Amino acid sequence: MFGAGTGLGLSVARRFGREGFRVALVARRPERLEGLVRELTKESIEAASFSADLNKPDEMPGVVEAIRERFGRIDVVEYGPNGGNQGFTAAKDLDDKVLAEFAPLFLFTPVEVVRSVLPEMLERGDGAILFTHGYSAVQPMPFLSGPGPLMSAARNYLYSLNAELKDTGVYAGTLAIAASIDRSEAAAAYLSSGDASSVESTLPAIDPDVLAEYYWDMYTRRDRVEQVHPPHLSR
Repeated sequence: MFGAGTGLGLSVARRFGREGFRVALVARRPERLEGLVRELTKESIEAASFSADLNKPDEMPGVVEAIRERFGRIDVVEYGPNGGNQGFTAAKDLDDKVLAEFAPLFLFTPVEVVRSVLPEMLERGDGAILFTHGYSAVQPMPFLSGPGPLMSAARNYLYSLNAELKDTGVYAGTLAIAASIDRSEAAAAYLSSGDASSVESTLPAIDPDVLAEYYWDMYTRRDRVEQVHPPHLSR
């Protein structure tokens, strides 16, 4: 789980862990990761933490190798960076500095993660790569630019990857979310601030266990490139 947190990352770890998967949790803060590992261990899910900054794509090959050394192989990758303050901005105010700030997290790093895990998956003839995106990657929205164009680029890449991997046994899919994720850091920050102008205040809430179930269904069925929540927003 790249970008593991208390919301979606933990729910995905639990959902796959219940099926016998061992879980690697990757994020920047070691203390938070260790807390997640303890929670999963209590539920008899084998997990280990790997501290890394997802804003540094050049660290990803080393992280992937460390995960291999710990678990032997990588069967599934879920890339869902923390949905904290993403610095949304109006498109009319967008400049190269804003794009440069968010490009590693939302575009460069996920590509490097895929480059690091894909060869072994192709050699084995099995594996899955799962991306999480905000809905602005699917549907551009006024005043919510910044991360959106970069997530859209990653979504474009994922769609191409899915088609190229057809008949290889390796699956690539993406989950686009137009909701505030319960138990996530972003939701907690909104609740503590009461900021009625925040993006979180305009979105319906969703239990991350529901989103994790989408991912398990996508992983097992492998019948679609993209799942959108809420489903009625599917284009």
